[in-house]
Amino acid sequence: MKDFKNFFTSIILCGFMILTTFKSGLSQETTQIINAEPTGAVQHTPSVVVSPTASAEPTLNPNNNSDAICFPDVYPIDPEICNPLGPAQYLTDLAKKGLSYPSLPFIAGKIDEDLSNVPYQYAKLNVENAEVIPLYATYEDAAAGTNPIEYLAGGTIRYVSFQNRIDADNGHFVQSKKGFWLRASPAAVSYTTLGRTFKTTPAQYFGWVFEGLNPYIKPDFNGGINTAVYYNREDVLPVFDIVEGKDTTWYQVGENQWLDRIHFRAALFNTTPPEEIKGGRWIEVDLYQQVLMVYDNYSLVYAALIASGMKPFYTQPGIFQIYEKKESEDMTGSFEADKSDYYYLEDVPFTMYFDQARAFHGAYWRAWYGYEQSHGCINMSIGDAHWLFNWAKVGDYTYIHDPSGNTPTDPAYYGQGGA
Repeated sequence: MKDFKNFFTSIILCGFMILTTFKSGLSQETTQIINAEPTGAVQHTPSVVVSPTASAEPTLNPNNNSDAICFPDVYPIDPEICNPLGPAQYLTDLAKKGLSYPSLPFIAGKIDEDLSNVPYQYAKLNVENAEVIPLYATYEDAAAGTNPIEYLAGGTIRYVSFQNRIDADNGHFVQSKKGFWLRASPAAVSYTTLGRTFKTTPAQYFGWVFEGLNPYIKPDFNGGINTAVYYNREDVLPVFDIVEGKDTTWYQVGENQWLDRIHFRAALFNTTPPEEIKGGRWIEVDLYQQVLMVYDNYSLVYAALIASGMKPFYTQPGIFQIYEKKESEDMTGSFEADKSDYYYLEDVPFTMYFDQARAFHGAYWRAWYGYEQSHGCINMSIGDAHWLFNWAKVGDYTYIHDPSGNTPTDPAYYGQGGA
């Protein structure tokens, strides 16, 4: 009997030692998991979990009433029967920012590429800015360079909409819609559309990559590069966190993935309109981010990159209303005293005037969006301008603002504006 008791006691002691060793090993493994950095290539499929408005989250502390470690999962409240540590804590911390693992797709619609189709052909005048362009009554005169009947002033950007084209050994010649013949190079029109549509307001902010790059691991230029991920220009990504750094604003777009303001443009939407706007339908333009956002029934339905007025031809901040819509418009003008910034643009598509000569419109001569380039108008890709043209009505409100405060707000600063 005594031998049996000794044997039974030995079994209990051995079991206790095995359990202690297992718990110690599990604790060490958990610590390693917490401190480990994810490795390997990452495919971007962002999550749609949390609101862009931050909310207080409960702090999960080790449960003193339990020795158990929770299974890997998200624990928004203390489970009490286990300790949400290790993988559980890691997943829960990600979820607080809206990041899921594995990640979920960012839900946004693309507009129909057919919206980029226009019934116009464009040609660019590839000559020195200061050079005037002779216009001719016939192709023969244009090819020979004789008998010009009119001249087009020198300028920085000059395009014509043409009806006929002849390619000769000595160059390309087009007949403009006004009937003149001139030497010009037929221009390719971009069918790229940057806008995104939404059936309901997204669960978090989002934005566009302005220039292709590998993201940073931390919101710090010295925080290391995440070489497992690369984003291309114009990729659309969710924003899970925003950090104001010493030299720039940082946007978290994924796990260990941060982009700086130089390389990213964010759609920081707000479905509550300014007091001056009556009703739930308006257009917002964020001049700092170079993003246009459209709201219908107090919900975000569309957003796109734009190009607004460059210094000193800023787009005027304020609240305006669309007062005229035109399928196409010829635009010309200059603002410098020496007329060196003269521009001439035929058949500018989908024009919507909202502030004197300032308008939303398609810009077939632009290749990039996301930074200031115009004389005050809001330039968009043709397809994006077409979408807005179809949605907008005369009388719709336009709210234009610059959160950075860099754009002058005194109305006395502004003239008529232009393309």
